[in-house]
Amino acid sequence: MKKILVIVALAMSSFANAQKGSVLVMGSVSYYSEKTTSPGSESKQDVFNFVPKVGYQFHDNWTAGIESAYSKTNQDFNTGNVYNYSTFSVGGFLRYSKVLNQTFSAYADLGTGFQNKKETSINNAGERYPDKGNGFYVGVTPALLLNVGKGFGLNFNIGTIGYNTLNFDNDRKVKQFNSSFGQSFGIGLSKNF
Repeated sequence: MKKILVIVALAMSSFANAQKGSVLVMGSVSYYSEKTTSPGSESKQDVFNFVPKVGYQFHDNWTAGIESAYSKTNQDFNTGNVYNYSTFSVGGFLRYSKVLNQTFSAYADLGTGFQNKKETSINNAGERYPDKGNGFYVGVTPALLLNVGKGFGLNFNIGTIGYNTLNFDNDRKVKQFNSSFGQSFGIGLSKNF
């Protein structure tokens, strides 16, 4: 029994140490589409998101890197009105991870950086109303990693907590605090080289 415990302990510590000095590449892609119909009106919304990250694991439990995100939303109404916006962000992240066993690790990412958003409203007469804004974001995302072998992992999170700001050209200012724990579910793929 002692030999088995020693072997398991060595395997777990070698798994944790195997990641030190490695490069982490991860990301997620999502698409969402919704069509709403009610008497006299109809709307369709399409949302695309792409979130890549690259980091370097400089310690058994710590990874630092860069992250970015791109989101595009199109919303069309049967009245002829169209609303489009795209958001781009780039920044850095710091991750603390803890190996639970050979299969699972828990981690939390702290990310911060700059973002911009471009919005365009088009009314049914074809008049365009563009606007753009710049700001910053900060957020914490706890997650669970499922080790599937050969450096690959599936990442699962159930939400995030964050704060972001946007200052638009038309003097509109947006400050937003959000907490989506239990309201969302995300899956991503990661690879350590």
